[in-house]
Amino acid sequence: MTTYATLIAAPELAALPPAEVLIVDCRFDLADADAAQRQHAEAHVPGAVYAHLDRELSDLSKRGLGRHPLPDAAAFSALLSRWGWTPALQVVAYDAAGGALAAARLWWMLRLVGAARAAVLDGGMQAWIAAGLPLEAGVPARTPTRVEAHYDETQLAGFDVAARAGRDPSLLLLDARAAPRYRGEIEPIDPVAGHVPGARNRPFADNLDDSGRFKRAQTLRHEFAALLGARKPTDVVHMCGSGVTACHNLLAMEHAGLSGSRLFAPSWSGWVSDPSRPVEKAEAGQ
Repeated sequence: MTTYATLIAAPELAALPPAEVLIVDCRFDLADADAAQRQHAEAHVPGAVYAHLDRELSDLSKRGLGRHPLPDAAAFSALLSRWGWTPALQVVAYDAAGGALAAARLWWMLRLVGAARAAVLDGGMQAWIAAGLPLEAGVPARTPTRVEAHYDETQLAGFDVAARAGRDPSLLLLDARAAPRYRGEIEPIDPVAGHVPGARNRPFADNLDDSGRFKRAQTLRHEFAALLGARKPTDVVHMCGSGVTACHNLLAMEHAGLSGSRLFAPSWSGWVSDPSRPVEKAEAGQ
């Protein structure tokens, strides 16, 4: 079976043998944290389990690490166990936000534990429906497995790395938030507006075309190369408001063949949890 490591189209997913794929519905509504789970129970891609961003892809009990702190590896292992995951399975995550909430987050977490067979459904739920493919209701039953996964810490960047952005030109800190939030003109969620000094802006929405699907790999490669300049992909650290939509930029780079960038998981909400950290509002390097 072909391995999908970044994106998969709806017809390609429909053609996969059900026994060889784990489909995960990652839809999430920031305004109503339980709305998407209710929607999942009513209609989802056949066989899909549901992943809740707040309760399963994050650990909200952690303080100072942003609005969506990364759960411990043991908790993620337990989740994968309940889903019946094995390394032989192709995992496909989808949402209704072009991959941003929160399919790319799950894709990245799987990469963090070394799961190479993981992809995001390009165009999400909308693409599946547009292709005329079936939906089902209810909660699928899965046979549990025993998973003991560990995070690859080399794929993570801490506060010390983010703090270097303003003084180390070899580091490229990319902020995936919309431009007005990055510039500090508005801030609808976090208590402080602005961005980490030295960070550059790459709104995650720029990765998508008018259909809501990812742009061609060649196009994305050209756009990110313009941001990188002489830097290597491994010199890139991604961030956003809470470490979720930043995974969209990381996925876009991987799809473009620009592998090895990292995530600053606490992101802006984690950065401003300490009032002593500097904040910039003027555009940096643009």
